[in-house]
Amino acid sequence: MARTVDWDGDAIAAIDQRALPAEYRIRRLATVDAVVAAIGDLTIRGAPALGAAGALGVALAARRHPRDPGRVRAEAERVAAVRPTAVNLRRGVERALARLDDGADAVLAEACAVLDEDEATNRRLSARTADLLTELCGDRPLRLLTHCNSGALATVAWGTGLGAVRELAERGRVAEVLACETRPLLQGARLTVWELREMGVAHRLCVDAAGPSAIARGLVDAVVVGADRIAANGDAANKIGTYAHACAAIRHGVPVVVVAPESTVDHATPTGADITIEERAADEVRTIAGTPTAPAGTPVYNPAFDVTPAELLSAVVTERSTFRDGAWTVAAAPALR
Repeated sequence: MARTVDWDGDAIAAIDQRALPAEYRIRRLATVDAVVAAIGDLTIRGAPALGAAGALGVALAARRHPRDPGRVRAEAERVAAVRPTAVNLRRGVERALARLDDGADAVLAEACAVLDEDEATNRRLSARTADLLTELCGDRPLRLLTHCNSGALATVAWGTGLGAVRELAERGRVAEVLACETRPLLQGARLTVWELREMGVAHRLCVDAAGPSAIARGLVDAVVVGADRIAANGDAANKIGTYAHACAAIRHGVPVVVVAPESTVDHATPTGADITIEERAADEVRTIAGTPTAPAGTPVYNPAFDVTPAELLSAVVTERSTFRDGAWTVAAAPALR
């Protein structure tokens, strides 16, 4: 599989995540308008992938308007504002924009650096999470539950929550993954199951409401998810439905681990109550693949995310820090090899 988001000479190349699993296709995004639309319609999704796309969107603007920094900054703000919950998007935009005074080539180089760092970051946080899950659950094959998609498709490469599953699988420590379908847009059914199949990892698909029941029945050893924003106090915003799994897990003594890069931790946001929750279009709920599932005009509540309080989480793991027992600790640097 190609990088989820990449630079292709004079445009952004992105895997069209709306088309999976029926079709694997690459879209070329040659304008900021195209980038904004692709982020909004979920052609590109997943917090780290959005950060990369945001940085590349600034690079596009800088190349199109090399003598108009005001226009570039305005275009950058358009990109950053498309999805307000995912902090990585704005951070990717701001990181690339910081090089604007050095010229368009410098902006592009910074954006490409975001992409190049992604896989190494994800591999490290995945290894750290796998070690922690072994500590929490024992050195044995684990039955894991995940919600939404936190694999390679949510990043530039490798993955966060599902990256940890991949790491455990390579160690021979995955018995099975329960993948929740993730209504209303089925990122779990369409994307996570596709990735698990590509990995060769044993898995089953379940409806979202079956996740807490599976936990209660003793079918799950740990819940592993990604995040779109993590507050300073450890509260974590992830795809809507995560909170229900966490409530069931704490009731039944099952650990819940959130896995995300350090760039997803927003120390300027004190608690989960301060996280802006994106609400999406009503027709995402009233229809499935264009087929009506409710009467036309039915009022809809469609938040894209919910917030799981830190007290329900066993840990939040990044590539260099861990939140446990109410405090952040920084990991020691890995030994040189």
